[in-house]
Amino acid sequence: MPSIKPKISAVGCYVPPGVLTNHDLEKLVQTNDEWILDRTGISERHIAAPDVATSDLATHAARAALAQNGIDPSDLDAIIVCTVTPDMFFPSTACIVQHNLGAKGVWGFDLIAACSGFIYGLNTAANFVAAGTHKKVLVIGADTMSRILDYEDRATCVLFGDGAGAFVVEPDTSGGEALGYIDFLGEIDGSGGEFLKMPAGGSRMPASAETVANKLHFVHQEGQQVFKFAVNRMFQMSSELLRRNGYTVDDLALLIPHQANKRIIMATRERLGIPEEKVMMNIGHYGNTTAGTIPLATRDALEQGRLKRGDLVLFAAVGAGYTTGASLWRWAY
Repeated sequence: MPSIKPKISAVGCYVPPGVLTNHDLEKLVQTNDEWILDRTGISERHIAAPDVATSDLATHAARAALAQNGIDPSDLDAIIVCTVTPDMFFPSTACIVQHNLGAKGVWGFDLIAACSGFIYGLNTAANFVAAGTHKKVLVIGADTMSRILDYEDRATCVLFGDGAGAFVVEPDTSGGEALGYIDFLGEIDGSGGEFLKMPAGGSRMPASAETVANKLHFVHQEGQQVFKFAVNRMFQMSSELLRRNGYTVDDLALLIPHQANKRIIMATRERLGIPEEKVMMNIGHYGNTTAGTIPLATRDALEQGRLKRGDLVLFAAVGAGYTTGASLWRWAY
């Protein structure tokens, strides 16, 4: 157990106002509302305007989180932006967000772990605080997935939306309540990299007329492979994290999984033996916002009264890479 107990002290989120419904998608690709709802649980997703980038979404979410507790940006020690859709390769999106916020004297970086990114960033922030080197760390998950989707590929374009969320992590000073961070479990498995990727744009396959013509700058996914791996690993990680900290699913107040697909969430829930009321799911209104899903789901759980001070909450995600992560907390407000 860390001598300094990190806690999540604020949550802020943002989604762009533009909405793309299943009925809108029917006009773009061969699909329909019933097919999408049945296979994914998604009815609509938010889409950023052409002049809006990931840093813009991230900045809105960051300001919302900071405003919750009246935190001045200059009080921050670090900014971690978890994203696979940065504004550009460099400078980092964290640098752009820092400048937008006017957060003087902070450091930060981008973290790439796809759909597990926010959990990885959250664990990094918790360990910075537990080590005593940081007092306030801003963790942001933000993605504009609409920019890397092929709207002629119904297997992927129906799944994703744009959005961002942010947590502030700082030391818990409540005394004997032992609120905040408990434990983390993560793993990467590069053998699954072929099943979910954006092939071009990096040093392996630089952008060219050929890569653009072949649609290699879009998301490519083998859905069945990803589904099986995601269900198995979220079940295994969640079970192990609870077990090694002396808890069972009965102790859990809420599971907040990455919002990739309703079927993945429900299959994981069934294997864990958790009742539906203990699983947060809001994918229907946002789609898969990649690094943004867990903070967005947390915000909605708080607003619905499903997450309260003292509750045991488990975050879990699987993403491209493969990346996997689970994080256990005792909610602090």
